[in-house]
Amino acid sequence: MGYRDIGFPEGSVFLVTGGAGFIGSNLCEAILSMGYNVRCLDNLSTGRQENIDLFLDNPNYSFIKGDITNLETCLSACKDVDFVLNQAAWGSVPRSIEMPLYYEEVNIRGTLNMMEAARQNGVKKFVYASSSSVYGDHPVLPKKEGQEGNLLSPYALTKRVDEEYGRLYYNLYGLDTYGLRYFNVFGRRQDPNGAYAAVIPKFLKLLINDEQPTINGDGKQSRDFTYIDNVIEANLKACKASHEAGGQAYNIAYGGREYLIDLYYEMCKILGKKIEPKFGPDRAGDIKHSNADISKARELLGYDPQYDFAEGLQLAIDWYRENL
Repeated sequence: MGYRDIGFPEGSVFLVTGGAGFIGSNLCEAILSMGYNVRCLDNLSTGRQENIDLFLDNPNYSFIKGDITNLETCLSACKDVDFVLNQAAWGSVPRSIEMPLYYEEVNIRGTLNMMEAARQNGVKKFVYASSSSVYGDHPVLPKKEGQEGNLLSPYALTKRVDEEYGRLYYNLYGLDTYGLRYFNVFGRRQDPNGAYAAVIPKFLKLLINDEQPTINGDGKQSRDFTYIDNVIEANLKACKASHEAGGQAYNIAYGGREYLIDLYYEMCKILGKKIEPKFGPDRAGDIKHSNADISKARELLGYDPQYDFAEGLQLAIDWYRENL
């Protein structure tokens, strides 16, 4: 069952924070396509106006330019909202090492503002983005909820704190919170530009332009790459989950494992390119291997990812060929 088969009461209102970003804009698009109301909140610091311009003519869509670090903005945005999908955050492990104070302000205080606003407005479900980075240096694969190691970056710490607040708001106030630990999400509208761009869009843009990509490290690090439509499904399934499933965090991935060097050569093969990569230093704070056990999300959220890595990669490449 894909996300399009998930039903909500007619007239349901979803607030998507970070709605102009990669994941947020895809959530907005999916929910609007299902006929529900979407309120998008974004300060456009990392989100892009062009990601949401395509919704402007939809009568079920509204945009608030605002910042989750402002409590009044959050309180106003949550008024008469049924479901909050909180994607607003600053990503990138290396950038968080350079800017720890800013990450604390946006990712912790901003998320707390949103939880408090959701509580005060009687929101039914509060679904928020966490990250596989919370597993830190724990060596065991696959990664399983409850088996976390020492954190390796300020970004990872912010997501761990968000999860603790999610648990508290569930236990103290009865707010149904669901933390989604995303594993290397990729797909349409993911930004290929900038020093902190994710690896798949970055490599794709360079290869399409016949430029030589640099792989950080030896290329033998592995990731559980997760196609965007699986993440859309997880968010919407969490909005339908039971109260008993609240106050917890869930791995959201496909459950596969791809080595970076294999990913690179697969991209070359699909694109018909013969360009050898350069190799650079390891990135600070990076986890060497990542692979998710998704059985908890399957059991408690009904999560059933439809897109494996190969199918998702082909769809992503098709999109970037048309849009770069």
